[in-house]
Amino acid sequence: MVKAIFPATFDPIHYGHIDIAHRASRLFQEIVIAVYDRPLKSLLFSPEERISMVRRTFEDDENITVVGYSGLTVDFCQKVGAKVIVRGLRVFSDFEYEFRMALANHRLAPDIEVVALITSENHTFLSSSTVREIAALGGDVSSMVPPYVQAALTRRYEELSKVKGHEHLSSLRD
Repeated sequence: MVKAIFPATFDPIHYGHIDIAHRASRLFQEIVIAVYDRPLKSLLFSPEERISMVRRTFEDDENITVVGYSGLTVDFCQKVGAKVIVRGLRVFSDFEYEFRMALANHRLAPDIEVVALITSENHTFLSSSTVREIAALGGDVSSMVPPYVQAALTRRYEELSKVKGHEHLSSLRD
């Protein structure tokens, strides 16, 4: 049985993430969606909020589980017995970043493989930072995220708008 992890911050989860996870679930017996808790970027949602949204997304998928993690991804793989890291590639610049990360992870844990899935054409523009920026400006993200994620985004930006002088900075990398 091959277990794979799909790690990301999922801030927030969007249809591109969901597509990659479902496609990976057809290739591997078990997929662990690994929600990273402390990336080196500004987050909109807490780890608990992100895990909750991701769990809700995959609650009906029998071979997909959702957990939070911190530390090195390869250490997490070894902890849960995963032999594969699944990543999604949208554009050429993703390849360079993912290629370097795969090489670094292979140096740290040669027994763990990285499998990159090319995003579906209709999701190539989609990133969490794009979703956050559109939502922050009051745009319609209903075609990009599930309804409960859209509602969470609306609530969060309403909360933040009440904090005088607050500007949420989104990263350019997910």
